[in-house]
This record gives sequence, C-alpha cells and structure tokens, in this order.
Amino acid sequence: MQDLVSARPEEVGLSSARLAHVEAWAQRLVDEGKLPGVLTLVARRGRVAHLHVCGQADLARGVPLGADTIFRIYSMTKPLTSVALMMLYEEGRFQLDDPVARFLPCFANMRVFTGGSRFKFDTAPAERDITIRDLLTHTAGLTYGFIDAHPVDAMYREQGVDFQTSMDTLAEVVERAARLPLIAQPGRAWNYSIASDVLGHLIAVISGQSFEAFLQERVLGPLGMDDTGFHVPAGKLSRFAALYTPGPEGLRLMDDPQQSIFAVQRPIASGGGGLVSTVADYLTFCRLMLNEGELDGVRLLGRKTMELMTSNHLGGDMADLGTPRFSESTYAGIGFGLGFSVMLDPAKAQIVGTPGEYAWGGAASTSFWIDPQEDMAVILLTQLFPSSTYPIRRELRVLTYAAITD
Repeated sequence: MQDLVSARPEEVGLSSARLAHVEAWAQRLVDEGKLPGVLTLVARRGRVAHLHVCGQADLARGVPLGADTIFRIYSMTKPLTSVALMMLYEEGRFQLDDPVARFLPCFANMRVFTGGSRFKFDTAPAERDITIRDLLTHTAGLTYGFIDAHPVDAMYREQGVDFQTSMDTLAEVVERAARLPLIAQPGRAWNYSIASDVLGHLIAVISGQSFEAFLQERVLGPLGMDDTGFHVPAGKLSRFAALYTPGPEGLRLMDDPQQSIFAVQRPIASGGGGLVSTVADYLTFCRLMLNEGELDGVRLLGRKTMELMTSNHLGGDMADLGTPRFSESTYAGIGFGLGFSVMLDPAKAQIVGTPGEYAWGGAASTSFWIDPQEDMAVILLTQLFPSSTYPIRRELRVLTYAAITD
C-alpha cells in the first residue's frame, strides 16, 4: 500500500525534513512502549506526501503494523453516519428542525433529569422536542454510559444502553435509551452521546433499509471502501490489529483480534462507533470531504450541504454550552458542525490550526482532521484505549502544521 504516496512533500508545499520529525515522534512512542504501533498520513492538494508506519499490530503474535492493517476507528464512524443521513436530507426526506419523534415515536414527551441519584431522582418535561439537528450536534440531552459523570450515565449502563457490545437490534437499544431521562434540555448543552447511534436507526427508518445495508450500498460501496465495515470477515482477520490499554507493566491486551466482537457479525450496527477501517479507506472519505462531496465521478453530497455540515452550529464554542464532560476534544475555541468538531479560534483553543478545519477522533486514540483552506488531510491510526492516555493528537497537529512551507 506504499503506492498511496503520490508526491514528494516539496511538490505540495511541505518540508521533507520537518515531516521526518513526525516519523521520529512516532518511533519514539513505540520505542518507549507507549503505543504498540503508529500510522500517520498527510495528504495535501489531492496527493499523499507522507505515509509512515512503525511498530506492531499484534505484540503477542509478532505481527508488524502495515499500511493495510485494519483498525477499530470507533467514533470516526460518526462523520460517515452524518454523511449518510445528509444524503437523505438532500432527497427531501426531512428538515433539520424536524422533531426526531416524527420518525421515532419513542422520543416523544421526553423528560429531563433535574436532581437526585440514579436510584431516586426528579425530572421535568422537556421544553421542546429533540430535533434531528440536536442529534447531529450532540445537543439532544443524551449521554454515554462510559462517561460515568452523571447519574443518567449509570442508568445507561444498568439498562444496557451500549451499542458497542449489545447483541440486541439497533431499534431495541435506541428504544431502551428513549425511556431514560435526558441530562439537559434539548439544545441547551453540548454533551458527547449516543446521538449518532440514534441517527443510524433514524436512517434505517427513513430509508426502509437496515443502517448497515444503507451505509454499504450508498456510501462505502460507491466509494470503494472495501475494508470498512461493522465486522472483520474471517479472511481479513490476519490484518486486524489488537487493541491495548496501559497496564502496570506496559501495554495490556484489551481485545484480541482473533477473538474480538468485531470478528462476529452482530444484529446491531453502531453509527457512533462500530466501524473498522484502513488508512486507504479513510483517506478516500477525507478526499470526498475535501472535494466537496464528490470523488472520482461519484457524488454523495452537494457543495452547499457540505458547507452546512462543516459550519459551526453551536452559536459559540463548546465551552459556551456547559461544563466539559469529555476528553476527546478541546472545548474553548472549538465549535461543532453536523458530525465534526469545527475550529473557530486557534488562539483560544491554544493549538495551531486554521479556522474552518474540521475533525474528530476515536476511542482507540485514532484521529483525522481536514483543513479546506490548506487543502490538507491528516490521519492518525493506532490502537490504544482510552484516547485520553497521551496528547498524541495535539502533538501530531503541531508536527504536521509545522511542515507547511508555503
């Protein structure tokens, strides 16, 4: 897969010497035992100028990381789910301010947690319906059980609202979540949540297909993203990386690729974090986004829809919408669009960048960002949970932006 590289850095306004710092940084992380392996890619002006791979995909089996390794991308699934939904938007199937309950009646007459514990609590009626835009922007009042910072988070865990591990159907888990109180009034606060999983079910209801079938037929298939899916087929398991977490004596295996839940086809498809993918496939998605919804003659979205998706929809930054409850993103200076974080003010965010760039990451320390002004995309793939263990995303941002020479 080294043929992904199609340009010398200098041909696209990047410095080879400075991109070498990325390689040294990645190798150091592996040598110090912080990460099992690291893959980095930098593309600019439609061409890949940097692809570096080091370390192992599977430490116990001695399998080296490769450019064709399959990774759990977790929440990097969310932007793909948003694209799929917005394809239906372009067909006139709904408006962003439509109540979700129009399609999913289980979300009618929601109530909001106002105090107490998970055992005894008070609620108040939601001031308004949850809208589809609320789901796309994580302002619906939903949450995640794993965040473990609010009594409702505990209710999610107790009631089995977990789209990653469930063996139930998408509809069953969504309906279970809708029976629990919201943690905030719709539209009032930004809270990272199961919203994209609800969007997956919404896609299924609106389209009349399963979410997995819709994504395959309308997005992954047309783009040729053949290594991206909700499970790893048996014939590809040799390319599937192991997942690790920090342990007292170094990296500890968290998910064996040969025995992983991703090696089994389940009845649920998580729009919030269920996909596995490769760097070549995710680069294809990034190229589609940079090219305003069209790639190699395949158009999924129109330019104006892309502009809407990658605009900030919060009316301010994420810090303005309540107390930060999640570690994947800086809050000050960062807004949120329809499925991505959006850079508003690099100085306020205290990180190098460009207003208008958009990004997101996954729980296993993966990340991507797209900078339309610089015509650049960067992908970081590794397999370490949780993503908050090391500030590698911020470090890579600095290293890659420092390589721009024009």
